[in-house]
Amino acid sequence: MFNLLKKSDEKCRMLRDLLEESVAARPDAVRIEELNEGWLPAQRAHMSQCSKCQEAALDILATRKIFAGVASYGEMERPWFAKRVMAGIAARERELCEVTRTWMAVPKFASRLAMAAAAILLVASTWIFERPSTAPTKQPTATAGQEYLFEAPPPPMNQDDVLISMAEQNQ
Repeated sequence: MFNLLKKSDEKCRMLRDLLEESVAARPDAVRIEELNEGWLPAQRAHMSQCSKCQEAALDILATRKIFAGVASYGEMERPWFAKRVMAGIAARERELCEVTRTWMAVPKFASRLAMAAAAILLVASTWIFERPSTAPTKQPTATAGQEYLFEAPPPPMNQDDVLISMAEQNQ
């Protein structure tokens, strides 16, 4: 394995990269011949002649044989991890569903609210239109019936003057 990290010529380095890819692609291979089945003839020839590349391939196969029964950390089953993740996903989904359900009810109530507002507006406008208007009553003044076309109106009288003049007329 450590031979893969040593610097060597470019051809050996490319072949070792290819060797690592072959090991990853064929996890059940136990011989070098099984690893280099899909290689080009020139690459196979180099593997059979280069002792460094053969040693690297044997190191990789030996390492694989040593760690055959050991599962990687990523493959180890953690019993509560999946349950916690799924529970978290379900909780988030419930939260989003509640928010969505709340906002989906708004259009239903909006149409009902618009109809109620229209009915109230119709009743209120009909009631205001049909209601008899009560104009404030003005007290009759002594000069109310006269028109002043060419002359200025007389100064306004206060109520005391009107009452006195009416009292004088009744006597």
